[in-house]
Amino acid sequence: MKVLVLFDVDRKVDPDESFSIRALRKEEQKPTEADVITCLRGLGHEVDTLAVYDNVRDMFDRIASFGPDVVFNLCETFFWDRAHEPNIPGLLELMKVRYTGAGPEALLLCKDKALCKKLLAFHKIRVAGFVVSHRTRPLRRLHRFRFPAFVKPVSEESSNGISKASYAKTEAEALERAAFVHERHQSDALIEEYIEGRELTVSVLGNPRPLALPARETFFRGAEDDESAPRFATSRAKWDDDYRKKWGIKNGPPDPLPEGAYDKMARIARQAYRIVKVRGLVRLDVRLTEAGEVVVIEVNPNPSLARGDDFAMSAKDAGLDYDVLIQRILDNAVR
Repeated sequence: MKVLVLFDVDRKVDPDESFSIRALRKEEQKPTEADVITCLRGLGHEVDTLAVYDNVRDMFDRIASFGPDVVFNLCETFFWDRAHEPNIPGLLELMKVRYTGAGPEALLLCKDKALCKKLLAFHKIRVAGFVVSHRTRPLRRLHRFRFPAFVKPVSEESSNGISKASYAKTEAEALERAAFVHERHQSDALIEEYIEGRELTVSVLGNPRPLALPARETFFRGAEDDESAPRFATSRAKWDDDYRKKWGIKNGPPDPLPEGAYDKMARIARQAYRIVKVRGLVRLDVRLTEAGEVVVIEVNPNPSLARGDDFAMSAKDAGLDYDVLIQRILDNAVR
C-alpha cells in the first residue's frame, strides 16, 4: 500500500526535506511520527512523508505526484496553530483522498471543550458542571458554583494551559486563573467543577464498529505522602520525564476497579465515539469517583500514537501489537 505520512513542524520547510527517524526522535521531538513511519516501513508499505507548516500547495503537489492509497494524518497544526487542525482533513476530503483518523466535524466539536460537554450532557453522559468565561466578556461572579473548580483554556490540547494553579478552591482563585487564561492563551476559559477521583483513560478503535480497549490509569504516587504533589495531569505531569519521576507519576493498567466500572466506561466511550462523529480512534479522559460514577473530562480524537503512549499500550493490553494496531488504523481508513 502507498502511504503518505503528513505531520506538522514549527517552521518553514522545503517540501523535499527529509527527516531521519533519529532526527524525528531527537531534534524534532516527534516520537509518534518516528514510531508510525518505522512501523509502516516494517510492514512493507511504500512510505513517503511530508512536513507541513504553511503551504497548502505542497500537499496538493505531493498527493498528486505520489498518489497515495491512504494518507496517515498526524497533523495537529497549520501555521503551528492548532485552531487549523480540522482544515487538514477538510482539505483531504475535498481531494477525495482516504486518510486516517477523525474528520473535520469531530475535530471541530472536540476542540471546543464546552460545546463537546454540552453534546455529551444532552445524551445523558455525566460531565463536570461548568461555565465559560469569554475572553471578550470575562465573568465577574460564579453564581451557585460548586468548589473546588478547575480552570483551563477552552480550545487547547495536550494539557497546554494546565498547571497546579488550575485548581481553584474559591471564586476569587477561579476568576484569577480565568483572567490568566484570557491573557496568556488568548482564549476563553472553561471553569468546571473539580471531580475528586481516579484518573483513567478509555480508548476506542474503530473496527469499523467501535471497540473499547482496556482502561489505563494515571497514578500520582507522590500525592500519597505530600499534599503539595500534583493530583491531576498538568502539562509537566504528562510530558516532563524528570517531573514525573520526582513526583512518582506513572501510567499503567488500572488498580482493581469496582464491579461493573469498566463496562460502564467502555459503554460511555463507545457512545461518545458516535456522538461526536469520531472516525478511527479516540481517547476519553475520565474520572472515576469513590461512588463508582464515571465522569467524562475530555474527548480526544486522533490521540498520540507513539509506542509508549496510552492508546498503543491499551491496544497492547487487548492483544494488539503495535504493527497490528497501525495496520488496523490503515485498514479502517481504506474502508
